[in-house]
Amino acid sequence: MKLMLALTLSTFLLFGCKNMTPNTEIDAPVAEKIPHSMTLHGETRVDDYYWMRDDERKDPKIIAHLNAENDYTKAQFKPYDGLKKQLFEELVARLDKDESSVPYFWHKHWYYRYYKEGFEYPIVARKKAIDSNDELVLLDVNERAAGHDFYGLGGVSVSPDETKLVFGEDLLSRRIYSLYFKDLVSGELITDRIEGTDGRVVWANDNQHLFYIAKDPQTLLGYQVFRHKLGTAQAEDVLVYEEQDDTFYIGLGKSLDETEIALYAESTITSEVLMLDANAALAEFKAVLPREEGHEYSVSKLGEAYYILTNWQASNFRLMKVAVDNAANKQAWQDVIAHDPQSRIEDVLLLTQYMVVQTRERGISRIHVYPLKDKDFDMSAGVELEFNDPAYVVGFDVNASQQSDKLRLYYSSPTTPESVYEYDLTQPNQRQLLKQEKVLGGFDATLYQAERLFVKARDGKEVPVTLVYRKEMFNKDGTNPLYQYGYGSYGYTVEPDFSSSILSLLDRGFVYSIAHVRGSEMLGRGWYDDGRMLNKQNSFNDFIDVTQALTEQGYGDKNKVVAAGGSAGGLLMGGVINQAPQSYFAVAAHVPFVDIVTTMLDETIPLTTNEYDEWGNPNEKVYFDYMLSYSPYDQAKAQGYPHLLVTTGLHDSQVQYFEPAKWVAKLRDIKTDDNLLLFDTDMEAGHGGKSGRYRQYEDKAQEYAFFIGLLGLDKAKAN
Repeated sequence: MKLMLALTLSTFLLFGCKNMTPNTEIDAPVAEKIPHSMTLHGETRVDDYYWMRDDERKDPKIIAHLNAENDYTKAQFKPYDGLKKQLFEELVARLDKDESSVPYFWHKHWYYRYYKEGFEYPIVARKKAIDSNDELVLLDVNERAAGHDFYGLGGVSVSPDETKLVFGEDLLSRRIYSLYFKDLVSGELITDRIEGTDGRVVWANDNQHLFYIAKDPQTLLGYQVFRHKLGTAQAEDVLVYEEQDDTFYIGLGKSLDETEIALYAESTITSEVLMLDANAALAEFKAVLPREEGHEYSVSKLGEAYYILTNWQASNFRLMKVAVDNAANKQAWQDVIAHDPQSRIEDVLLLTQYMVVQTRERGISRIHVYPLKDKDFDMSAGVELEFNDPAYVVGFDVNASQQSDKLRLYYSSPTTPESVYEYDLTQPNQRQLLKQEKVLGGFDATLYQAERLFVKARDGKEVPVTLVYRKEMFNKDGTNPLYQYGYGSYGYTVEPDFSSSILSLLDRGFVYSIAHVRGSEMLGRGWYDDGRMLNKQNSFNDFIDVTQALTEQGYGDKNKVVAAGGSAGGLLMGGVINQAPQSYFAVAAHVPFVDIVTTMLDETIPLTTNEYDEWGNPNEKVYFDYMLSYSPYDQAKAQGYPHLLVTTGLHDSQVQYFEPAKWVAKLRDIKTDDNLLLFDTDMEAGHGGKSGRYRQYEDKAQEYAFFIGLLGLDKAKAN
């Protein structure tokens, strides 16, 4: 790396001074420069590290470079190895060793999952009666995962007559699954096997046919739906649908009354739903309403009516009703819940006697229950369920029967472990706690405090922020270390839920914050639109402005701010350290999407063309120029950067390993500081990191050790 001949005092204070000296026993890898020119729209970009791309992941030169980076990271991490081990032990010690899910009743059995102490993967099982001893193990995932460095379980689906099981397996972490079949009567595997799928199936009601999505092996897009008949070879499967537009994702589902199979086709701004009679497996999928650009909708079925959640003339969506046989006529749609610019309708659950609607208002999720009256739901008799935390997440848990008058919700907050409640809808605010996540090690929720703030960004918009800290270790005087997390893409909202992992930060005096930046839907659809395409810079501005506000308001020490994000959140990290490196002491960027222009110009790279509506199509100059203006790889410059920990997986299917590899190589060459720059490639994993219940915490322990060690806080832990 290049070093400044002399650091000014201000720069030295800016980045902190604890444990900064690199291990000089091993040199940082220096990647070879092989200029590769790319010209578009009259602009020529030279990529010195383009050679690092190897789609086969076998090039000896590239593998050697990644291994050299791993060796360097291990050497630099030696001072923190003990801390990393301690943190890993802390993280896993909080886990309930024999954790189990809440059983739910479907058809004639109670279904559930549980872990055995010391094992990495769950056991899937069922019983005829909840209090009986007649457990049938449907799948012991530990047995299936034995001997594999990586194991990813896909969907697990039982046939309607409950005699067959299908499950998906990914052994490479590329999110391409093989489907296996099991006879639940004999307990033996069936010879049927299907390769190259998204890992999930939907059964027809004849118990003989099922539908699955095949993935393109190059782009990794699910683009074809096949019908499979039990006892036949995959070569005999019938193609029933093929998505011609590669900007769309597709998915399969089933109506709650189990009468129809749904096929969903969705791009960023457009959707389409097709239905198939589940009792007529050989029939064809037919569109409820043919796709219209810019129209997003979803469908729930109750009796002979569809309830359609739609953004038609309603940016925050409205709920409408129409007869099944007249659904394609939008003029026949009738308002059930009108559009509200201040309230985003997010989900709908239709039971025979109750409609349950989830909304989000000013970032807070709300659950409303409406009873049925005279064949229609009585909107004047609605009841809103009560929740008391200042920030929380709530949503529908497994509600397997449309005939039920019980409602199951999951609930969590920064100080409340994940809980599953059951409501008797005849008395909507009377609830029973079915289960709450056990946090071992003496966790006491009263020791911690959560807050919800709004921070004014530079353009005047108010950005929601969730905070949590340990009361006895917090003084609002600007002395606490501050950990800030963010994402802000695809409309995905990082919920303010509970994480036992962050106790390791809180107990060392950190204030933990989530910046709900634009690009999520925390404040409705407009919040998302303000953070995508030609508005993406707002995401970076929001994150930086939240950091500044929190330190100015005394929530954190401006010299002890650390930040983390992954995937598109890694893009966020790359952008903010280019634009405001002085605001952060250390940053962790996990599987970061940092070479956005080059990637989005290459249609052979997985998951590119169907994201044009998120980032823009750089083949068009206006988007090319805008994306280039914030691309972390292209905008890396000769300046001081925070301490950096960058991680990836060799087999990542979402963000290819060579993006962070190139980024790190470029930063090593041009950055002007002597701060740590560590790059760790998991040679066995993909986008989601390590598999297994315990092993996944190795990555978290590494990140926390990086931050805590550099800040010199390894001894500052509350009892």
